[in-house]
Amino acid sequence: MSEIRVYYSSVSGCLKTKKQQQHILMVLDGRKIVHTDVDVTQDPENKDKMRRIACNDAALPPQICNGDQYCGDYEGFLNAVEEEQLTEFLKL
Repeated sequence: MSEIRVYYSSVSGCLKTKKQQQHILMVLDGRKIVHTDVDVTQDPENKDKMRRIACNDAALPPQICNGDQYCGDYEGFLNAVEEEQLTEFLKL
């Protein structure tokens, strides 16, 4: 099984981004979905990898992937939760 990774920013000055990141982690923890949190501010390589996986040179956190398979951003995550399709979204 691949690893769910949540790319986030620990020093984001944007309240909206912070809330989105917290929501993702709260839902994953609440559903006992094992995940690794990757802080893009701690190592520039993390941000580069996030952007490569998302196929978007301007992608900003939060972004979610399963191994090296891109799952989506917060909007996609939120839609999957609302539609009860989180398992499919996370490619589990």
